[in-house]
Amino acid sequence: MFKKHILVIEDDADIREVLTTILTEEGYEVTTREEANDVVKEVLDIGPDLIITDYILQGINGGEYCSAIKKDERTAHLPVIILSGFGKVLHSLGDYQADLIIDKPFDNSDLLQEVAKLMGSGT
Repeated sequence: MFKKHILVIEDDADIREVLTTILTEEGYEVTTREEANDVVKEVLDIGPDLIITDYILQGINGGEYCSAIKKDERTAHLPVIILSGFGKVLHSLGDYQADLIIDKPFDNSDLLQEVAKLMGSGT
């Protein structure tokens, strides 16, 4: 059985490292990016089962990535989690069709539980 694959888009190196560590230890394959010039092309090239993106990124926000992924019929089925230190504000702006918005700082075990749920429980 192959590992479930997660694409993490996060420009903070420390958070990227934490996400990579906890997801890898849970048995997921993880690909990370600091940004994506063409997020739909990146997703199609990488072929993840789930995407986790930060909301505040250099030059673009993760909500825009999420919207682009959800609007393209080739990627619309993929679950997207947005991480944000401004969760309440983000909820008031709209959810960008995200499957889940998780506030930073996040609890590692809660995040892993939500990832497993969105991917149909596990690796």
